[in-house]
Amino acid sequence: MNTQEQKRAMVLNRVQAGQLSVAEAAEVLDLSARHVRRILAAYEKEGPAALAHGNRGRQPAHRISEAVRAQVVDLARSKYQGCNQQHLRDLLQEREGITLSRSSVRRIVERAGLAASRPHQRRLHRRRRERYPQEGMLVQIDACRHAWRQERGPCLTLGTPLASAAIADAGRVQQTIRAIALWSAFLRIERMVGGTA
Repeated sequence: MNTQEQKRAMVLNRVQAGQLSVAEAAEVLDLSARHVRRILAAYEKEGPAALAHGNRGRQPAHRISEAVRAQVVDLARSKYQGCNQQHLRDLLQEREGITLSRSSVRRIVERAGLAASRPHQRRLHRRRRERYPQEGMLVQIDACRHAWRQERGPCLTLGTPLASAAIADAGRVQQTIRAIALWSAFLRIERMVGGTA
């Protein structure tokens, strides 16, 4: 008996002796009064064995059999050697008719010593973009079609260099915007005409 069961047996003995009421026993054991009456009835009928859980010592109904485990280990060592766990699971299901979850395959293979469990690699929170060597090289493009020139010309795509506070040369920024707008218009015309661009 574990400590919880020993405590229950001690309290139930005191209830049988009349030293505690069912309500007091329920408070001590942190159970409902109804549940205390149920385990008290079972304790009077079967003794201390009634306090142990009914599944103690039994195998789970959904446990993978030893024969299937041995078959998976054998196939992982021979026929499917070198496969990762997900691929092994898929091959077992498709070719061998053994349906297991990926985590079950992983546990079976690792317990057999076939796959070294990799230490968890900490991932970076975010990756920062590498800086460009010169200011103004990074171009931000708004790819929505907009009639910037009203109806006097084709729809253009806006592109602007991402300028830092140090860029104060408005002429250079304007020149870059014009060049990108012209290039965008050229690409659109090429597509309309049937070019490869």
